[in-house]
Amino acid sequence: MNNILEMIKNEKVEWKKLGDSYVSNSVTTGLNPRKNFRLNDSSDGELTCWYITTKDYSVNEKIEFVEGKTAKITENARIIINKRSKLEINDILFSAVGTVGKVALVDINPYNFDVNESTFVIKPNKENIIPKFLVHYLRTDLLQNDVKKFLKGSTLKGIRKKTLLNLQIPIPSLKTQEKIVETLDKFEKYSTELQAELQAELQNRSSQYEYFRDLVLSEDYLKKLSKNKRIFATADKLTEYNIEEIAKIRNGKDWKKLNSGGIPVYGSGGYMNVSVDKYVYNKPTVLIPRKGSIENIFYLDKPFWNVDTIFYTEIDETKIIPKYFYYFMKTLDLKSLSTNSTRPSLTQTVLNKVKIKLPSLEIQNKVVEVLDRFQDLISNAEGLLPEEIEQRQKQYEYYREKLLTFENNMVQVKSSQVKSSSTL
Repeated sequence: MNNILEMIKNEKVEWKKLGDSYVSNSVTTGLNPRKNFRLNDSSDGELTCWYITTKDYSVNEKIEFVEGKTAKITENARIIINKRSKLEINDILFSAVGTVGKVALVDINPYNFDVNESTFVIKPNKENIIPKFLVHYLRTDLLQNDVKKFLKGSTLKGIRKKTLLNLQIPIPSLKTQEKIVETLDKFEKYSTELQAELQAELQNRSSQYEYFRDLVLSEDYLKKLSKNKRIFATADKLTEYNIEEIAKIRNGKDWKKLNSGGIPVYGSGGYMNVSVDKYVYNKPTVLIPRKGSIENIFYLDKPFWNVDTIFYTEIDETKIIPKYFYYFMKTLDLKSLSTNSTRPSLTQTVLNKVKIKLPSLEIQNKVVEVLDRFQDLISNAEGLLPEEIEQRQKQYEYYREKLLTFENNMVQVKSSQVKSSSTL
């Protein structure tokens, strides 16, 4: 690292505008649907191509294709867009509207994807600048702060094409660019590999926990515990109930007419980032989604409000411990209970008839105690994952700024004429 920093210190750097032909061959944009084509609509043909927007850029400057998240288009629509974008491998995507300044490198042949109109497509002049070098520089604090100064728009801010073309880009020698890219790519690769390893470890722990949870709550295991009078004073046989016999399932209500307060509002996706001044229920409960993400089961032991996409439960604690009921619900295949094949849905009628075999409250308490310990281990691991990734990302950003700051060895070079352009 010291060698490359010393090399940069002595480097003579030319600064040129991004729109200078020395830096880029062209800067174009993609195309929005309007009358040109439709997204996720197979009536015009098979959806074989991807439609890339800012949300499809990953943190390591790559494009992510996620089924169900990334929009799909037909091949004919891609051809229409490409007439404008001219998208090619080694082009750089730069978000122009909304979250301005996000960057992604087209590192694969774009034969089956193209971009929207809010994306600039920068074609680096590879004779003078390495595409990945430009990607790293476009992410620097210096460049990003310049972009923020020139944002336009009252509600949805954006950067105009003319402004983008006038941004100053440092051009060290290709040899130096190669060294910088090699160094920063190593940091990125390390960060990406670490993230994959940590996520794999977390997944492994989660799988082990789910296996153990299902084992502990299985009928055979509970029967063994219930017969063990040496450990449990109240050991006895299991008692079978329908859910309606141990809990009353209640509907949620609209929150919009309530005042702001400190009571959290829950929907099928969890906490809705809304808090109100009244609660629906203030005792331990299990929330069961009614529509949408029906496997998102929640346990709450504080006052809350729930909307109509999620049920709450009034639990008979003389028969079942609320946290035990939560762990039991997590073992169910709720998708198999759905009454709607298009949009997952659960009804009170179906849920009320689900059967549960319960051991004594003493055994339930012990099961909850053990599963809580496992759950804490998983939660602690989940907390470490983003923290570790953030540390590695900060390490990359630190060296990126170090390697791409050329203010002290700036050489004033007259830029060639910037191509004429229209505003975005």
